[in-house]
Amino acid sequence: MRRNFLMKKITLLLFLVSFVSVAQHDESSVAEATSKDKGIKEQVKEFIDHHLQDSYSFDFFSITNDAGEITHYSLPLPVILWDNGLKVFSSSKFHHGETVAEVSGNYYTLYHSKIYKTDASGTIHYDAAHHPTNIKPLDFSFTKAISFVFLVALLMFFMFRKMAKNYEKNALPKGMGRLLEPIILYIRDDIAIPNIGKKHYKRYMSYLLTIFFFVWIINLLGLTPLGVNVTNNIAITFSLAIMTYLITTFTGNKSYWKHIFWMPGVPALMKIILAPIELLGTFIKPFALMIRLYANITAGHIVLMSIIGMMFVFHNWIGSSLSFVLAFILSLLELLVAALQAYIFTMLSSLYFGAAVEEHDEH
Repeated sequence: MRRNFLMKKITLLLFLVSFVSVAQHDESSVAEATSKDKGIKEQVKEFIDHHLQDSYSFDFFSITNDAGEITHYSLPLPVILWDNGLKVFSSSKFHHGETVAEVSGNYYTLYHSKIYKTDASGTIHYDAAHHPTNIKPLDFSFTKAISFVFLVALLMFFMFRKMAKNYEKNALPKGMGRLLEPIILYIRDDIAIPNIGKKHYKRYMSYLLTIFFFVWIINLLGLTPLGVNVTNNIAITFSLAIMTYLITTFTGNKSYWKHIFWMPGVPALMKIILAPIELLGTFIKPFALMIRLYANITAGHIVLMSIIGMMFVFHNWIGSSLSFVLAFILSLLELLVAALQAYIFTMLSSLYFGAAVEEHDEH
């Protein structure tokens, strides 16, 4: 009896020890899986941030070997700085931000996609808010976004030049003209003429066509694997909006300015109150153009890249498959958004132009 009792106690003790060890193993496995998931999520977040940022080179892909060494395959772009003189060099000197570029005895480093002047070791100094205090030279570099702005400009020039030459020989469009003519006629007949009027629309047609095709083509290129996101750069959308503002301002007639500063048919006291509001409205309109284009394109890219990233977060084929299908459907929707944002920008610009040249009949 005593022997059986001891055997039971030993068996119970072994069971408790094994249970504790299994529980600890499960907890460590859960902690390891959680840490792994957190690592994947951080990598996805970094990838999205990198995708949205502009860069000084075209990054195609990277390969990591067994030793952990990363080999980047990219196309460097020219860096143009003004720092007590013109400094021109290749972005390959930065080696993707890992090295310090030495140019004529000066040292520059790439920090958070911005170029700072440093010492030979690339030291970055910070203020109390942890903001870099190093000197930032004037940067006129050809970044990835700027390069594609020029590329799309050249593409549009040759595209429309070829179309114009075809019309010199034939009344009917050929080649690219068959695709472009319906779009051009739609912008003329359904956007420019209704909003500006038959008397003045021709003055603005070149700009409206340029802005529509530029935004449309740039948005489509942003959906390619090249990762060129030009219109999610606030500086680009600001430049487009400021052009609409300047054209509206400098082509506005007397009636336009009169209705802003001294509205007819309104009591004098109300005119004094409404004039600053109307003047402020002239700045709010292009600001709305800038934010609308920037926010919609940026949000679309973030959502799409996040859904693609979920394919690597899920550990089963069901979740990854659903993420792939959802990403594919959203990509098709982004094709519509690319054209829709170009249409909205062109439509609102034509509305502003129409208000600037409208001839009011005062009785």
